[in-house]
Amino acid sequence: MDANEIRQKFLDFQVSKGHKIIQPAPLVLEGDPTTLFTGSGMQPLLPYLLGKEHPDGTRLTDAQPSMRLQDIEDVGDPRHTTVFEMLGNWSLGDYFKKEQIENFFEFLTQIVGLDPSKIYVTCFIGNEKYGIPKDTEAAEIWQEVFKKAGIDAKIAEIGSAASGDKRGIKEGERIFFYDDKENWWSRGGGIDSTPLGDPCGPDSEVFYDFGEDKQDVEKYGLSHPASDGARFMEIGNQVFMQYKHSEDGSFKELEKKNVDFGGGLERIAAAAIGSFDVFKISLMKPIIDKLEEISGKSYDNNTDEMRVIADHIRGAYLLAAQGLTPSNKTQGYAMRRLVRRAILRALDLGISNNFLSEVVPIVAENYKDLPDSILTHRETALDVLLKEENAFRKTLNRGLRELRKLSTRGHSERGSARLSAETPVATGVSDAGREKRVEQLSGEDLFMLQDTYGFPFELSVEECFREGIELTPEYRAEFDAALKEQRERSQTASKGMFKGGLVDHGETTVKYHTATHLLLAALQKVISPDIVQKGSNTTAERTRFDFNCDHKLTPEEITAVENQVNEWIKADLPVVFDEYEKAYARDVLKAHGQFWDKYPEVLKVYTIGDFENPVSREVCGGPHVEHTGVIGKFVIKKEESSAAGVRRIKAVIE
Repeated sequence: MDANEIRQKFLDFQVSKGHKIIQPAPLVLEGDPTTLFTGSGMQPLLPYLLGKEHPDGTRLTDAQPSMRLQDIEDVGDPRHTTVFEMLGNWSLGDYFKKEQIENFFEFLTQIVGLDPSKIYVTCFIGNEKYGIPKDTEAAEIWQEVFKKAGIDAKIAEIGSAASGDKRGIKEGERIFFYDDKENWWSRGGGIDSTPLGDPCGPDSEVFYDFGEDKQDVEKYGLSHPASDGARFMEIGNQVFMQYKHSEDGSFKELEKKNVDFGGGLERIAAAAIGSFDVFKISLMKPIIDKLEEISGKSYDNNTDEMRVIADHIRGAYLLAAQGLTPSNKTQGYAMRRLVRRAILRALDLGISNNFLSEVVPIVAENYKDLPDSILTHRETALDVLLKEENAFRKTLNRGLRELRKLSTRGHSERGSARLSAETPVATGVSDAGREKRVEQLSGEDLFMLQDTYGFPFELSVEECFREGIELTPEYRAEFDAALKEQRERSQTASKGMFKGGLVDHGETTVKYHTATHLLLAALQKVISPDIVQKGSNTTAERTRFDFNCDHKLTPEEITAVENQVNEWIKADLPVVFDEYEKAYARDVLKAHGQFWDKYPEVLKVYTIGDFENPVSREVCGGPHVEHTGVIGKFVIKKEESSAAGVRRIKAVIE
């Protein structure tokens, strides 16, 4: 039974038990500033669990795609993913522990077909301080359920997970009592942090046993359900909202008790095929197979890289299919990070060309059964991701090359990397060309990589950790200081040629500023390569640009210039800068500038597009957008004479 079948079987099973199917929420919750993404199946149901009446009744079920980026660094092991689906069912003041436990056990063993002898469960041990009793009710129900399956389930009192690491499991034990760190639910976490006035209660978690041989005893201690080891994997959690944390600090029984169940689809599917590796289930394996085909490498020898790529592209597709686009803010930035991390891991596999066009359709096919109510942009999802891949490829290779340059030389132009003769170069540099690796790179080095080459700070840090490049102890503070210094420099550069004609440094004005650079480049391309800037003035309402020209532009020429600017905007070209010696900027980089004799010996140069073959390269004090796609539609409103031999264009962004 594959994952899509399990999802449908679960919903059908719950309907047979009187539940109403509700539509899942989108990953990006509109009007909820408290969270980036829907992070659990119960998150959209929280108002109803807190007392609001649900229009569809008291028995509800759904399959909820969820995303938790706090797990992003753990992706690469066999069980962690940033994206997952929660199979959920709820009782809002209807049935309680007995029916919930019996139904879930029936689903696992009779519908999915799991071996009952592989199932282990946990319950809440109680808390004397607050007078909350041990959840013997749930434990006794579990004993009856196991007994009907021919299993004599013994009970063990463990307490903390640490105690379990030392104690392990005794023969015949199958039901385990743990403290509130493991088996208590509230919005605040444990019992002490349960918010006043909130419902809360014990939970009963269900685990699948993949075999004692999977446990690394030296690393994790003896095996037990709450261990971090690999023997047991949680496949479901039943929360029994039984209490309310009263204003006087006590916990009182609720008259109207709720059940909140969540089961991980990927993990149940892994149990169904007897594999601890969730990346071998039907939602993942076709992606892995395609990566093996593209790279010519095996999954067994490249598990970390292929798991990260499969997970991240899956998440990016679901976000794109829900209408999100990559950006440098909030959810859009998280989406951009998923795509870029996937591309970086593809490079590790030797995949140097674009590959999303081969992988994304597989993901889309895997999720064709998800409802259109949340995947509202299926048709455009691939184009969105391909555009982001193309944009990142334009800066990626140079950014990685510069990172490795920094790590193999004794100093950097902006930073404080120090050469070490003892440390060999890390993975990624050939043996033939092996150089000595720099113990440290500074935050200033990482700022230069982001500011000049568009290589994000987070990805630089990840690459350094992955390749064994040491960072200075204060690299984060150094990066922040460099970023602050640049912002202050931009804000105070309000005089002379480096002002760039900007009235202010607001977001809209900055877009106009970059558009003006594109305008000059378009004039040089369409009208004459001899055109230079004769003056400019940029506000938040428009840009005004003066240039040398011996004739009035024809309507056809104006349209051609306007179209060229918009073509570059649509291409979403990277915009980067660095500081260079004047002679190098003029003679080698061929940067456009007006006052070479007046420029300082070290100046700032902005490049738009591919660094080796740019659309625009100008001496400029900035600031500018990071990529042209954010600018908007460029419209020329007027072309007129400004002085003898000088024309003026006024343009707006729509």
